[in-house]
Amino acid sequence: MNLNGFSRLAMVAAMMAAPAQLLAEDVKIGFVTTLTTGAAVIGNDMKNAVDLAMDHLGGMAGETKLEVIYGDDQFAPDAGKQVTDKLVKQDDVDFVAGYIWSHVLLASRKSVLDAGKFLISANAGPSQIAGKLCDPHFFSTSWQNDQTPMAMGEVLNRQGVKSLYIMAPNYAAGKDMAAGVERVFEGEIKGKDLTKWGADAQLDFSAELAKAKASGADGLFVFYPGAAGGAFIKQYHQAGLKDVLPLYSVFTVDGLSLPKLQEADFSGVLGSKTTNQWDPSLDNEANKKFVSDFKAKYGGYPSFYAAQSYDAIMLIASAVEAVGGDMSDPDAVQAALKSADFASVRGDFSFGSNNMPVQDFFLREVVVDADGTWTTKVVETVYEDHVDSYAAECKM
Repeated sequence: MNLNGFSRLAMVAAMMAAPAQLLAEDVKIGFVTTLTTGAAVIGNDMKNAVDLAMDHLGGMAGETKLEVIYGDDQFAPDAGKQVTDKLVKQDDVDFVAGYIWSHVLLASRKSVLDAGKFLISANAGPSQIAGKLCDPHFFSTSWQNDQTPMAMGEVLNRQGVKSLYIMAPNYAAGKDMAAGVERVFEGEIKGKDLTKWGADAQLDFSAELAKAKASGADGLFVFYPGAAGGAFIKQYHQAGLKDVLPLYSVFTVDGLSLPKLQEADFSGVLGSKTTNQWDPSLDNEANKKFVSDFKAKYGGYPSFYAAQSYDAIMLIASAVEAVGGDMSDPDAVQAALKSADFASVRGDFSFGSNNMPVQDFFLREVVVDADGTWTTKVVETVYEDHVDSYAAECKM
């Protein structure tokens, strides 16, 4: 036998096999959310949506197997950074997604980006990361924090509301939410309370509600996510403020809080208005399948947290499939993410210059569906193809 010929054949065979071996490797997605503490109600909803997305994908992006590894941020920046470090350094994930909280995302971002990984926010949208801290490897499937309250500010102007009282938690997102509505609202701000946040967050709002009522404001704007939102709505209802101080909220009345509010028969929330970029009533095929299958699997409507998390996985899967599972060329992966070639639950989807979504924002009303379940429906479109206020500060 000609050994040189044999060696050449073996080398050719090895070269031909190499791409197949590369493509056979799993692509790993780290997903950071809150799975303990009272905020786990949000994190579990996000996890359910990720699991549903993986079901819909069959765990595959084209011919490439996807693996999701969950990390619990414990509702704390330090813990969030630690679990992010583990995902990046020990688990060697290709993508890190998730992040409910802006302060957790800000504490964790460098761990991901400095390692050359891709960071996909499924919720948090701090102004810094949309502006001066933007990065080619960072993408969002949610919004920049200011945008949703800006849409509410526009609604207030259209409805002729002349004065407003503002309440929000005292952390990065709370400050952005207040800034967003103040940027757009043309009336008078009668007062503003930024309440204690974190593991020992303030959940008794009686003093602030009394101040808001006494201010004589035409409306009350609030941002209280998760358990704090349910606590706030109950106290607002018990104080009998519906006809005295109309409620305008963002990220407070949602698919997570409404079942509990309905169970307690806090009917004061019915008819209240909120703004968002997604709603279970959006009429597109991806959303109808997502909402129907989520309800069938988990027994209730998905929240916007779930919708954004589902989109995050679908975005990642589309990029992995576009590069044939080959993660060795970051520029190709980045371009595939930027193209956003996936069926989003919100319909048409595209990224702006800072990799934040360019999207519509809707006014939604709390209603009772045909089955007697409290949910929301779109009343009108407030913004079309909205670009966040910080994109101009991004130097990419």
